[in-house]
Formats: sequence, C-alpha cells, structure tokens
Amino acid sequence: MLRSASWIFGRTERALAAATLVTVVILSLSSPYFLTIPNLVNLAEAYSVTAILAAGVLVVLVCGGIDISFTATAAAAQYFAATLATKHGMPLVPTLVLSACLGIGLGALNALLIHYLRVGSIIVTIATSSIYYGMLIYLTDAHEIYNLPDWWAEPVALFRTVLPSGDVVKIGLPILIMCLVVLLTHMLLNHTRLGRQIYAFGGNPEAASRIGINIVGVQLFAYGYLGFLAAVAGFMQAYRVHQAVPTAMAGLELNVLAVAILGGASLVGGIGTMGGVVLGLLFLAVLQNGLNLLGVSSYFFGVVTGLAILVSILMTGYADKRARRPHMARGG
Repeated sequence: MLRSASWIFGRTERALAAATLVTVVILSLSSPYFLTIPNLVNLAEAYSVTAILAAGVLVVLVCGGIDISFTATAAAAQYFAATLATKHGMPLVPTLVLSACLGIGLGALNALLIHYLRVGSIIVTIATSSIYYGMLIYLTDAHEIYNLPDWWAEPVALFRTVLPSGDVVKIGLPILIMCLVVLLTHMLLNHTRLGRQIYAFGGNPEAASRIGINIVGVQLFAYGYLGFLAAVAGFMQAYRVHQAVPTAMAGLELNVLAVAILGGASLVGGIGTMGGVVLGLLFLAVLQNGLNLLGVSSYFFGVVTGLAILVSILMTGYADKRARRPHMARGG
C-alpha cells in the first residue's frame, strides 16, 4: 500500500491523474449531470482559451521565465483584430496575420527588456501588463465592439449530433484550435532542436551559453510564441462571446498559471511537459465544473485553485526529493 502510494506521488503527472480520477468519481456520484457528453463537451470548449494560453506559458516557464502580461497581449491583439475587421472591413487572413504579428511583437518586447535590462521577468511583465492594458483602455475609452463580421462571429460546428436524450452536441472551432495548439507545443518541446535548447537554457543558462546556444534567440522565441498564442486565444475568446472587450481577459492569469504549475512546470525553469499541462487543465476544469454543479459559490473557486497549486508544489518538491535521494546516497 505504502509502495503504491509512493509510486503514484513519485511523479506529478501520476498524482494528478489519480486526483482527477478520484474527483471524477466523487462528482459523478454527487451530480447526475456531471458525467454526460453535453457537459463534457461544453467543459472542453469553455476551457479552450485557458488551454491555448497555458501552452504558451509552459514554453516560457520551461525557458526559465514567467510572463504576467499575456492576457493584456491577448486583449490588445483581440481589439486590434476587431478594429481592423469592423472599421476597415479587412477579411479573415490579413486580420489574423496582423493581430498575430502584434502578439508576437509584444511578446518579443518582453524578451528584449528582460534580456537587456537584466531585470527579473516577473517585474518586467507586471510593468508591461500595466502598460498594455493602460494604453488599450486609454486609446479605446474601454468601448466594446459588438458588430463582428459573420466570418468571425458565425459559429462553426465541425461535428454535430443529437443524442437520444434530445441534447444537441457540437464540437466547434475552439476545441479544434486547442487540440492543434497542444499538439504543436508538444512537438516543439519534445521533437525539435529548438525545444531541447529551451529546456537546456531553462535548466542552466550559463551552461547553455557556454555550449553555444543563442540565448537572445531562445528568449525571443519563447516570449514571442506566448505572444502569438495570446493573439490566437484573444481571437477565440471574441469568437465565443461575439464581442471584443478591452478588459474581457483580465484576471485569467491565475487560472492559466495554475494549470501550468499543477501540470508540473517548474518556476525555476527546465521542467514541464505539455501532457502535464493537459492533466492540470483537466483537473482544474473538472473541479471547478463539479463545484459549480453542486452549487458552491464561484467566489470559493479562488480558494480551491490556490490550494491545488499549493498541493501541486508540495508534490513536485516531494518527487524532486525522491529523484535526488539515490544520487545523494551514492555521493554520500
């Protein structure tokens, strides 16, 4: 029994999968609506924007940094795209390309400030988050844009079926984009030379520099990639709610960081996987959805999220201690 528990808690992903399974069983017994296809599909779509952002945050965390400004970047790119589409009548492709360029540019600006000012990434990105949000609200007077063109606001159903219960189940664009982003990020980190360089730089920047890794290039890519995914997430968020709002994504930072940290991403860099992030997202989504179905106040979600992060950090510390123990024993 103790050996099984030790094996489960020896890796964050295994512990998270076990915790998610236990939570699913408890919530299934507590609410008959929880484990139904319509609820699970709605859950996947509702958390698609969080998943897209979490993939970008994972790359920055593995690179040894942290970014707080990604929701401000997403809001700026979203509003920029909405302005191009509604006031200038720009079609889909150039609107997407230009808003993605804005997201990449804002992310790259963070990387340059962090590298050349030699200031902690959290301090720089808190400052740029305030600047991005402040400029956006100043320039737009916080006006919302409702009249999105049909190619943006019209729902796209990739798969649609009617269940025997009469419920209509639709798999839409946000779920497809989420799956593509998860796959792309996994391939990037695990099957490319650049991915190995990101892990190497996050694990030991000095050693990475000595073996010839382009430090500025790696940082530019990591923060630029997050900026690009922030623009994609901003576009998807406006698609889901049919409007662009300058402050629509403010406050989402904690949930996104929680997903990445729950999934085992280290705050000091060099550690983290896309599979872990998916498990972290699944656990948080299941927990929050279950609490919602049980009628628990949404104000309590912050308490649950904070506790989950705390437990995850403790588990990661325990797993790291176990991993170091054999080396210490051999050294000792």
